[in-house]
Amino acid sequence: QVQLVESGGRSVQAGGSLRLSCAASGGTFSSYAVGWFRQAPGKEREFVAVISGSGVGKFYGDSVKGRFTISRDNAESTVALQMNSLKPEDTAVYYCAASRRIIPTQAVAYDYWGQGTQVIVSL
Repeated sequence: QVQLVESGGRSVQAGGSLRLSCAASGGTFSSYAVGWFRQAPGKEREFVAVISGSGVGKFYGDSVKGRFTISRDNAESTVALQMNSLKPEDTAVYYCAASRRIIPTQAVAYDYWGQGTQVIVSL
């Protein structure tokens, strides 16, 4: 059983930056790919980014490519999402999730989920 806790969400102005963190406990952290998803009010959950267990493999959603960077520290059992050049459309609750599969982009492929952290980007 893996427990995930997100942090770092807050309100920020457009063009600004935020760094989200996902802290994991339980299980063998390096065995899991970790992904970030987001969900805005009235919208479906959207894939943001994923990183493989080793940290070598990374994949991004089209809407964040070039602006967001995912990284992990297996010694600390954490995954970070650095978000730059934020836009109002990035406003959402951001979730991290863990999967035994290799860099999955579909939410159904993930086994464990955190509770989410709110990001609000204003003009």
